[in-house]
Amino acid sequence: MKNIRNFCIIAHIDHGKSTLADRLLEFTHTISERDMENQVLDNMDLERERGITIKSHAIQMNYEYEGELYKLNLIDTPGHVDFSYEVSRSIAACEGALLIIDATQGIQAQTISNLYLALEHDLEIIPILNKMDLPNAMPEIVEDQIIDLIGCKRTDIIHASGKTGMGVEEILNRILKDVPPPKGDPDAPLQCLIFDSVFNSFRGVIAYFKVINGTIHTGDLVKFVATKSTYNADEIGVLKLGMESRQELKCGDVGYIISGIKTAKEVKVGDTITHVARPCSAAIEGFEEVKPMVFAGVYPIDTEDYEDLRASMEKLQLNDASLTFEPESSAALGFGFRCGFLGLLHMEIIQERLDREFDMNVITTVPNVSYIVHTKKEEVLHVYNPSGLPESILIDYIEEPYIHAQVITASEFIGQIMNLCLDKRGTLTKQEYLTSERVELTFDMPLAEIVFDFYDKLKSISKGYASFDYHQTGYKESKLVRLDILLNGEMVDALSSLVHVDNAYPLGRRMSEKLKELIPRQQFDIAVQATIGAKIIARETIKALRKDVTAKCYGGDISRKRKLLEKQKKGKKKMKQIGNVEVPQKAFLAVLKLD
Repeated sequence: MKNIRNFCIIAHIDHGKSTLADRLLEFTHTISERDMENQVLDNMDLERERGITIKSHAIQMNYEYEGELYKLNLIDTPGHVDFSYEVSRSIAACEGALLIIDATQGIQAQTISNLYLALEHDLEIIPILNKMDLPNAMPEIVEDQIIDLIGCKRTDIIHASGKTGMGVEEILNRILKDVPPPKGDPDAPLQCLIFDSVFNSFRGVIAYFKVINGTIHTGDLVKFVATKSTYNADEIGVLKLGMESRQELKCGDVGYIISGIKTAKEVKVGDTITHVARPCSAAIEGFEEVKPMVFAGVYPIDTEDYEDLRASMEKLQLNDASLTFEPESSAALGFGFRCGFLGLLHMEIIQERLDREFDMNVITTVPNVSYIVHTKKEEVLHVYNPSGLPESILIDYIEEPYIHAQVITASEFIGQIMNLCLDKRGTLTKQEYLTSERVELTFDMPLAEIVFDFYDKLKSISKGYASFDYHQTGYKESKLVRLDILLNGEMVDALSSLVHVDNAYPLGRRMSEKLKELIPRQQFDIAVQATIGAKIIARETIKALRKDVTAKCYGGDISRKRKLLEKQKKGKKKMKQIGNVEVPQKAFLAVLKLD
């Protein structure tokens, strides 16, 4: 065990984690030159296209140092705030972390929150200044920020470059010296932590785990503690670029297990694996259940695809444990699922993956958060969907979730960012200058306000330089109303939203204008109305497509024309009674992107 090191790479988005991981793999000859490509661990097309890491990736490297062979297990993690759950799982399986900071940008919000996650698990932190080959790198300034943040010595900070490979050898040597080998007892009963899982259509569910205590062999009869199910370990092995089978995995190793599990529900990330014959006394602690922040309905475009969608969601949930879903139905969209996401990017990625990996076309409703409704009968209801809200006369008050948001930005953008946060009903609680150029602003604000377009606006105001991180702090009472959209007098439940009283009128106005543009014209007039309860606050009319019925009348008495127009009017009226209005997918998406 003394020759095993488990470590992960943590950093803010786009600070060069995956590129540096590429250099580590090259240097240790884990990957041949023929197989080498950029972001080699990011194996999803989506990750390559967007240049972001969505899933954490585990890989084992062998490294010889001073005549001894060491096994290094590396986990490359995502940097975006929506995937912080992936980071927390990776950290639970490691003893050390490489904290990578971009020498041109300095410390960002996500750097700090990921660092705190690592410190909570008592990981050994190795600070690395990346992108040192760039001409606009500011090593002295950023080194001062790092020293303030983690209190290390200036000599502890490694200068590196993921592009040129500078500092890679020094990083590996520091991992061997500073990161402690895994603790554990090889003779104790088996105890393994599952930190990730994937679905393979030929082999079933493959679980990735770290052996905390004991030893596991191929063919052992094992038990998953949380689900209480028993399986044969058909194949175990280590994660290289592909999977390589082994006869046994010892205490401290990171590997995978295939045991012919076909249903996704049987593997829970954070579960403990033990032997049936000699079980461990307790499950591994310290693993958190995921708390979704944003809720949206996901519906198949064709209602017959409902069961296929359920199967796809279950397989996707294996690969992304932070996705939660439960069945629901809607009058406008039929049967579907109420899904919980960690944020808007997460929601977009899930939608994209359903389309690409499972060929499922879906409609997503307006995202919202969960509210606590207190009724006059003193009942407390959790509402995830505006259509689940009781009548307004029965409601005593509504509480909405609040967050503690940290924004780190260059000092020139402070005014605009403060305006943005105050417009979103935020209150400034702290303003702290990290250096003369960089400032950290802390706000308390409602989660519902950042769900739509907050992140995009923040990036455009700050020319891409502001970074943002948040965590939920609890619920506060708020004056909220339900804004409904009526088409032709009928409510479209998928377009309902819960909004603050002050924002209801402008939002209703904008939604009805947008829908007027997007809903195709029918043979009859369509009224698009925004209402709060029985009160209509905005209205637009989509004019009917009309045939010129008077074209054949030239000259003659006006009553001839009038007769034809009256006949047409009756037909339109009849159509209006029996006609129903289809809302195109574009309209749902456009309502999400109202600026």
